[in-house]
Amino acid sequence: MGTQSGVPFRLGLVSMPWSIFNRPSIQLATLAAYLEHDKTLETILFHPYLAAAAAIGTENYHYLAKNSWAGEALYSPMLFREQTEQARKLFYESCRKEEYLRHLDFEDCSHILEQALEEWLTTVDFNSLDLIGFSICFNQLIPSLTAAARIKQQYPKLPIVIGGSGCVGAIGKSLLNTFSQIDYVISGEGEQALQQLCHFLNAPGSIETQSIPTQILTRRTQGQVKSSCPGITNLNSLPVPDYGPYFQEMRNSFPDQPFIPVLPLEFSRGCWWNKCTFCNLNLQWQGYRWKTSETMLGEVRQQADRFQCLDFCFTDNALPPKEADLFFGTLARENTDYNFFAEVRGITDPDRLHLYHQGGLSSIQVGIESLSTSLLKKMQKGTTAIENIAAMRQSAEAGIVLDGNLITEFPGSTEQEVQETLNNLDVVLPYSPLSNASFFLGHGSPVASNPREYNILAVTPHPKNRKLFPGTVLKNLDMLIKDYRGDRRIQRKMWKVVAAKITEWQEFHKRRSPLQPPLAYRDGGTFLLIRQEQLHGPVLQHRLQGSSREIYLFCRMIRTMEEISLAFPTIQKKALLEFLQHLGKKKLIFCEENRFLALAIHPMNGSCSSSI
Repeated sequence: MGTQSGVPFRLGLVSMPWSIFNRPSIQLATLAAYLEHDKTLETILFHPYLAAAAAIGTENYHYLAKNSWAGEALYSPMLFREQTEQARKLFYESCRKEEYLRHLDFEDCSHILEQALEEWLTTVDFNSLDLIGFSICFNQLIPSLTAAARIKQQYPKLPIVIGGSGCVGAIGKSLLNTFSQIDYVISGEGEQALQQLCHFLNAPGSIETQSIPTQILTRRTQGQVKSSCPGITNLNSLPVPDYGPYFQEMRNSFPDQPFIPVLPLEFSRGCWWNKCTFCNLNLQWQGYRWKTSETMLGEVRQQADRFQCLDFCFTDNALPPKEADLFFGTLARENTDYNFFAEVRGITDPDRLHLYHQGGLSSIQVGIESLSTSLLKKMQKGTTAIENIAAMRQSAEAGIVLDGNLITEFPGSTEQEVQETLNNLDVVLPYSPLSNASFFLGHGSPVASNPREYNILAVTPHPKNRKLFPGTVLKNLDMLIKDYRGDRRIQRKMWKVVAAKITEWQEFHKRRSPLQPPLAYRDGGTFLLIRQEQLHGPVLQHRLQGSSREIYLFCRMIRTMEEISLAFPTIQKKALLEFLQHLGKKKLIFCEENRFLALAIHPMNGSCSSSI
């Protein structure tokens, strides 16, 4: 046990299922690298999710990790035996629509995971630890509470701290007050607060007689709950995350089945937009901060060389635009084989996305959220329908796979917004389909903070959480996902047609050949040939010649009527408008008020020049 006599204070950090098995925990690795410079501390990392993945099978684990309710349902009976039947129902309800989960048996899976947990517990020398911490993000709450309860039962004097996006502010306070296995909660960024907690616990004398840092929640500090701790001002000062312990555990868990992990990267913290009314992803951050492109490039090269990996995923809510331009521009010139995934705000400039792709960006998640401009305004997305469609078009042309959600049942939606969405779903048919994401009420989001503005009459526990937690426990918890009473039934009824159309869109892409885009053009120099697949019906062929070709190519990025008129002064504005509207009816161009966008892409386009 650590003391101030020269023996390091020993901290164990744990990441439980359902962390993605082929990715190291960037939370643990970042904390370990930061604390490593404090020679009075020793940090040991644990990744029990690897053992769980090995036990239940990597394919099963992969799809369970993507289904938050099914994954947590498997752990619920380990913590609350009385919830077994309700958890079983939730598990099968959640798996029913998932092709790769239908074959799973609840009892078998739960038994395998519990056995894996017990075996992991026997491998750790908890007596040698002075503090153990759990990083709790999405889908990790019940597994972490379960492991913490079993550790506390066997080692009652070992203090336990939790932190992460799943226990911010009031959520963390409610967890602390409800579960006796938790001693401390860090609300927000963990580096400095965790170091302070370790020194606090390592100080001689009685804990009760000492003052504890105010950003750490304990049962003795029931003052104002802050949603975030003061954070790292300069992210460039952070050391490179240490993924070494993960790789060691990976080799132990998968000695005969090696795989090459995807390494997480952190370019920024927070969101530079941070206005979306439905979003609660930034509760733990104070302001938006980012690393320079030089820092990020150095980190990528160092991690790639050390672990011989080329695949990376950015954990950012949104990449910093200027630094991302420099980062991908540098890699594009170097012609490396790196492969990146990132979350980005919608990018409508084809040149920019083409540069990103050349720099290794192969897939992105974009916050599309809606194809109705008026609904986007209610969501405060800062985008319009044509801009979202442009982001989808430019990604497809650049060869970048775009993943995104279409939020349905948003409170206060109108029939006109539903109809606009339906109309625009016809327009985006050629592009990668979005996922249907029924609106949920997120703790701390602007909607949750101002419910009356969105026709919400009362906030209630989510019905699925009622199946995971006993009622006596749930009533004391502030959960990340909530339910509400208001216009929900009306919204569900209105949006049914949209949900059906999204499914139809997804099925269209499943059954068609991926060898060529559904809507693409070939350039003959003086004419264009456009091939257009339909949802129902034969493939259509179109030919545009002369100035028609030039106008179409000019509109590969969003153009206003004024811009088009200036570019083609010899053509009367009325004739231009009639031509654009004619192509709009054929769904070859998208028209929104005074702006126009050509929809067909050139899949072999080596340079997406913004001019003709």
